[in-house]
Amino acid sequence: MHTLKVLHVDAATGFYKMERFKIGDFFGPVDLGLSMAKQYNSLNIGAGLFAGSIFPGSNRLIINGFSQSWGNFYISSMGGAALVFDNLGINMVSIRGRASTPSILYLNRLHGEEIEVEVVPVDVHRVWEHGRGGVYSLIDFALERFGSSYETEPRVLAVGPAAEATDMGGIASAPVKNGEATFVDTWAGRGGFGTKMLREHGIAAVIYGGTYIDEDFRDRKVADEWFNQKYSLKLAAKDMEATTKYRFDPDFGTGGTFGVNYAKMGGMLLAFNYKSIFMTEDERKAIQKSFILEHYLKQFNEETIATKNYRTCGEPCSAVCKKMKDEFKKDYEPYQAMGPLCGIFDQRAAEKLNHHADTLGFDAISVGGVLSWLMECLDAGIIKPEECAISQKPVFTSTDFRIETDSMHNANIGVELLDSIIHRRGIMDFRFGARKFARRFAKERTRDALDRFLFVSNARTGWIVPNQYWTPGVLSPMPIMGKYYMHYGTEFLPPRELGRKNATRMIKELLMDNTGFCRFHRQWAEEMIPELVGSVFGVKEGFNERVRDTAVRINSRNAAIFWESKRNIDFIEHFLIRKKEIDGDTSPELAQWIDRFQKDRNEAAFEFWFEIRKGIDESLRET
Repeated sequence: MHTLKVLHVDAATGFYKMERFKIGDFFGPVDLGLSMAKQYNSLNIGAGLFAGSIFPGSNRLIINGFSQSWGNFYISSMGGAALVFDNLGINMVSIRGRASTPSILYLNRLHGEEIEVEVVPVDVHRVWEHGRGGVYSLIDFALERFGSSYETEPRVLAVGPAAEATDMGGIASAPVKNGEATFVDTWAGRGGFGTKMLREHGIAAVIYGGTYIDEDFRDRKVADEWFNQKYSLKLAAKDMEATTKYRFDPDFGTGGTFGVNYAKMGGMLLAFNYKSIFMTEDERKAIQKSFILEHYLKQFNEETIATKNYRTCGEPCSAVCKKMKDEFKKDYEPYQAMGPLCGIFDQRAAEKLNHHADTLGFDAISVGGVLSWLMECLDAGIIKPEECAISQKPVFTSTDFRIETDSMHNANIGVELLDSIIHRRGIMDFRFGARKFARRFAKERTRDALDRFLFVSNARTGWIVPNQYWTPGVLSPMPIMGKYYMHYGTEFLPPRELGRKNATRMIKELLMDNTGFCRFHRQWAEEMIPELVGSVFGVKEGFNERVRDTAVRINSRNAAIFWESKRNIDFIEHFLIRKKEIDGDTSPELAQWIDRFQKDRNEAAFEFWFEIRKGIDESLRET
């Protein structure tokens, strides 16, 4: 009988035990993690059924639990990190309790013996302040302290000062080579699980690895037969086709999420804390051409694409999606949120701000949205520089913008703001989240401050900065937002239909997360995973039913809150207007919604939001 093995660790005592669950009752780290979180409020770290197999993209590490920042159950994931986790011979570690002092959780398995488990105190503040700094110093320290105990290269999950000072601390890791962490850092940033790991469980880092050898699926001949039947292509050929965007797309002459997204963005640019949505199409395209195509993207293409400086997340993969420049990894959403959104259009400036945020251990997308909002408030005079313990105001308009000089000026301000958040200088106290900070600030000063902050609200204090695409899907009232559990296509959809599309997308994303597959392989993974589970484990139908049941159970806790900021409403309204005036969409329903927004923005926005919610709940309800 195939089983899932869960290692329960009590961080308070160091006690641990192993528990097994039948495959069929549970299938992976999401449905099993949801059960563990409900029982123990645990932090769950797990691998999918196919970790260590020949299937590309199958080694994503899944982290879940009840998030302090989102205020509900959340799922985050990290590329490649499950390949080493598989050497522990378990499917999940579930951490409960809280260590009395910040500690490192040590997990090691040698030659099939029982897993060694230790909770070892660490002077985390001292470590953060030395060496490379922050999360990188903690990774290095864990490898130096424990690395010699492993017979194969281990891997480290670490948090930075952001986990202590805010609710948006992420978890960082990096592949290890010759005993040292590489520059190809990977993140479980969304949802603030670094904060949960440190604040709720007292764990600052987890180091893991081993020599356990299990029966991973490695019959390439059989896999090729399955893929030939479905696609008339072998596994490797189909995966090469599916991951073109992330490697190199000849249609755009670039590659990776950064390259392809910016190459095809056109007038959908988001810049200066979303103020670009108020510009004309010609103004946005002028910025896109001059600031992005002829500079920001050009630098990327010359420095990374032309030199083919590509890496993987730590597993053998044809996507080689990690686009590098020296020690800097270039992904679209971090380099957008702490790039154009913050008034930064130069690689040197973006590298400086992104690297500083990463070192401190922030969720890059959320902190980018917070920084861009603070910069607009500084520019508008709502906040004074001295209140944030910074020196100057940003340059926050495209008029007469000097790309290199003003980008670096804004990056320097961003670095100062990050340090003020970490050290709680002036008014910069974000311990209880940006949403609570914004609401308190608006109450004490002016409502206008809150209305410039674009974020998704959830439950009482939950929040997240959305994915960096100008489309209504990213502001949907889904039970999990900030990742791709929603439809992010840029076409107009009636809101109720959008809600249904969101639900469909969530189920497909859960299918991949629950088996530990990277979504960059989704072109074949969404179709083939049920077939693979059926062929290898004999439970295809039960698997499909469980994925949908898990989506329904997560949605039963949906505590989405209607948009609290006017900027959210602006974002939707101007999207609709652009679809009609620029893209030429003549659908009657689009025209009706535009008319309703013009008559009463607030009422129309609530009705639009509620229609999306209806579509979601119609699709994700008990049957």
